[in-house]
Amino acid sequence: MPTMAPLNETHDPALRSWVQSAQALGCDFPIQNLPFAVFRRRGTTEAWRGGVAIGDQVLDLAALAQANLIQANEPVAREALKAASQDTLNEFMALGSKHWSALRRALSEMLRLGAVEQYAVQQRCLVAQADAEYRLPARIGDYTDFYTSVHHATNIGKLFRPDNPLLPNYKWVPIGYHGRASSIVISGTNFKRPVGQLMPPGAPQPVVGPSRRLDIELELGVFIGPGNELGSPIDIDEAEGHVFGLCLLNDWSARDIQGWEYQPLGPFLAKNFATSLSPWVVTMEALAPYRLPFTRPAEDPQPLPYLDSTAQRASGVLDIQLEVRLQTPTMREAGLPPTRVAHSNYRHAYWTVAQMVTHHTVGGCNLQAGDLLGTGTLSGPNADEAGALIELTAGGRQAINLPNGEQRTFLEDGDCAVLQGWCEKPGAARVGFGVCEGTVLPSGY
Repeated sequence: MPTMAPLNETHDPALRSWVQSAQALGCDFPIQNLPFAVFRRRGTTEAWRGGVAIGDQVLDLAALAQANLIQANEPVAREALKAASQDTLNEFMALGSKHWSALRRALSEMLRLGAVEQYAVQQRCLVAQADAEYRLPARIGDYTDFYTSVHHATNIGKLFRPDNPLLPNYKWVPIGYHGRASSIVISGTNFKRPVGQLMPPGAPQPVVGPSRRLDIELELGVFIGPGNELGSPIDIDEAEGHVFGLCLLNDWSARDIQGWEYQPLGPFLAKNFATSLSPWVVTMEALAPYRLPFTRPAEDPQPLPYLDSTAQRASGVLDIQLEVRLQTPTMREAGLPPTRVAHSNYRHAYWTVAQMVTHHTVGGCNLQAGDLLGTGTLSGPNADEAGALIELTAGGRQAINLPNGEQRTFLEDGDCAVLQGWCEKPGAARVGFGVCEGTVLPSGY
């Protein structure tokens, strides 16, 4: 039985919230979204706890649980609220879609215009997002980064292997590697420029030093919900029942370190120094209006049976718009906002969320609640849809011109990269992901 979240009354684009900012033009967090995070008031020693975004506010789930506003005849929603109000979302993620959906529906009803609970919630349970700070939504036990954009894979392959850009296995198997969970950081965390071995062109031996070809990677993160037992693969039609939701992810990459070290075992120091996550996790249920059919070009190999199904073909793809913006220190000092350098869409990915989960477990690997999968850089088919500077600048040969006259090939110290994502179309409410940002600090090496 396919486990994709169906459309229901919470998706109704006519719904309005008594939180007025939820109706603002371009708002990422209307009542139809209700994403989850872990937060506390900035600058305090308050306990971390779960929260839900509504407009420019955070609904404090711990305060809501204490206020006992969810009715006793909604035991599943009450159980879900108790789990979601803790200092990580792991227990909530592990409960599964029945609990996620029950809590989302209860919160939607409570936040709707005319709700009887409005005054109590408004008085006790709202914190302005401007006053909040965040940490990672879950304890991330494991992190696997995939390579799901055929356009990114081809573009990178042309730079690293001009004679053989796309290896023959790519169109048959969802490629991935095991990343470093300990260096995953929340959006807004700045990090030092990485250091590693570099092989200068024409040099007889490598040198050790700071990366000079530091790059961004425009990705989505996939948080696992209920896990699977060791040795028990997850069927393609059950895969999304094991996915709690998606967030923005920037898997910063040191391309010069990567070019020297990646053969024969793949990424290592080029990737393990920092990976940034946005704080808000958008549930798969909130994304239900933005489903598209999964297709493959007729001339390409079709997925092997364990990666294919009628449900995947009908609606396995998600229509999520993505963009990268860049702000240099000079821009910041002049009060200039980050400028867009790329715009892409998750619909261009070669492999779906369900295919990533199913392939990850086909050999018996046991996923756990809070594990994180990365989609890999989500580049589109056109030049301005590339999700990494190495593609946008043709390997550093063609600089990007910024509005203030500066140029960039790769990131300089002090540069801030900002990722954003949203879903938007006629007949459905906009669903946004907030932002994922980070600033490069000098290495100190």
